[in-house]
Amino acid sequence: MSDDSMSSEDNLRLPELETAPKPVAVIESAVVISLVLAVLSLFLFAWIAESVSHDQARRFDSWVRESVHQHASPARTRAMIAISFLGGDGLVVAAVSAMILFLRLQWRRAALWLLTTILGALVLDLTLKYAFHRARPTPYFGPLPHTYSFPSGHALFSFCFYGVLAGLLADRIRSRLLRTLIWGCAALLVLAIGLSRIYLGVHYPSDVVAGYLTATLWVSTMIVLDHVRKRRKGQAGSRLGSDIEI
Repeated sequence: MSDDSMSSEDNLRLPELETAPKPVAVIESAVVISLVLAVLSLFLFAWIAESVSHDQARRFDSWVRESVHQHASPARTRAMIAISFLGGDGLVVAAVSAMILFLRLQWRRAALWLLTTILGALVLDLTLKYAFHRARPTPYFGPLPHTYSFPSGHALFSFCFYGVLAGLLADRIRSRLLRTLIWGCAALLVLAIGLSRIYLGVHYPSDVVAGYLTATLWVSTMIVLDHVRKRRKGQAGSRLGSDIEI
């Protein structure tokens, strides 16, 4: 085997190592942080939703929209349209490609996580949009979307997909530098997609923030539930082992 192929195997873990146990302290810390983020996101979302329902966010939304629009230019508009595409139709293509790649690599658990994340985000997006019925602002660029405005679907889906994708990839890569690059690129992309929706004028800033908070709540809840599932499975296995020994 060549040195290059050995180096690649060192950086990218083999499929069968997907289920390898991780340090208990790391798992417990991730669960606690996820639980705190879920509760915090819920309270912040409720506060923003109440402000939107009582039309108290209009001043903030108008100020941010006008501040961003002051920096508009033809080149920036083209860039923002391309970035926005990565949170819409481009995200669908990326999600399908990622699912196919994970299945080919036999990362079944990763594929299931990604699928569950996307389906949950879809349910949340449709439910909240029809629950609040917030009308879209007048766009600065491009046509007016036909869906409701609150929360931003682009912000919600990009946070869920690119964030979870980064986590799944980083969890299977040994190189710390590559993990840092993956997380950094995902964070920048998610923030850029949210900014593009404000720049184009198809969302209020509070829509974008609400989309991020909804995604944080959903992903954090998934992490906690996955930990509970593993714990119950482990306890069931322990009881079964005890019964066999008796």
